[in-house]
Amino acid sequence: MDEILTDALGVLGRFDLSGRTALVIGGSKGLGQAMALALAGAGANVSVAARGEAAVLATVEMIRKIGRDSRPVVLDATNEEAVKEAARSLRDWNDGIDILVNSQGMAYLQDSTDFDMDSWKRVMATNLESVVLCCKYFGRGMIEKGHGKIINVSSVRAFQGRARDLAYAPSKGAINQLTRSLAIEWGSKGINVNGIAPVFTRTEINEKLLGDPKLVDWIVGRIPMGRLGMIADVMGPVVFLASHASDFVNGHILPVDGGWLSA
Repeated sequence: MDEILTDALGVLGRFDLSGRTALVIGGSKGLGQAMALALAGAGANVSVAARGEAAVLATVEMIRKIGRDSRPVVLDATNEEAVKEAARSLRDWNDGIDILVNSQGMAYLQDSTDFDMDSWKRVMATNLESVVLCCKYFGRGMIEKGHGKIINVSSVRAFQGRARDLAYAPSKGAINQLTRSLAIEWGSKGINVNGIAPVFTRTEINEKLLGDPKLVDWIVGRIPMGRLGMIADVMGPVVFLASHASDFVNGHILPVDGGWLSA
């Protein structure tokens, strides 16, 4: 009885990320930036990696204003040598990466009979291959430390098909299976690998898509909670999956969708 009472009294502390070190790939804007800031708000030191230097530096400055240490990494995560070097350079920063968030992504829609295969390759490289590379190289350090949390950003489209989408939905479906496979392989090594699957959210990647009022009305009508996703909606879930509160959660894809997949 004393043990369960002690656990209950300390439950909020299990969400505290003080002393932890995170890296958010694609963390300079949109959902990635929101998750980077949320991890910092929960106490973690957070490195931000993305291709655009100005946006990376701006996000790093925001994290430092929160009072956490932050390190910018200008990175093309589709380049294996660049990812390998980033893992080497961050190996000793605040005792190495404890939390890895893969939030990089892009979308491309076109009639399937005319689908541009160069665009298909770019989507797959950005959404899938880069995640494989980051898990591979940063996972090595976590295995050596004997602990770590990896959170891969998926999508509700990983569970459902979509017309004119030969690339995005398949890439996110692959992310789900990658997440489960790594969870099986690395769970015994002290590493939790999970995913977050947002519904349509007003971010840069969805700006063009959500510019159609009729489409927005249809999407909102399809979501039981009656609204689009907001960037802040991913903050609580990423902190949960990065924290000790989720230590026995492994291989799970957490929908953040207002009930979309249940409808």
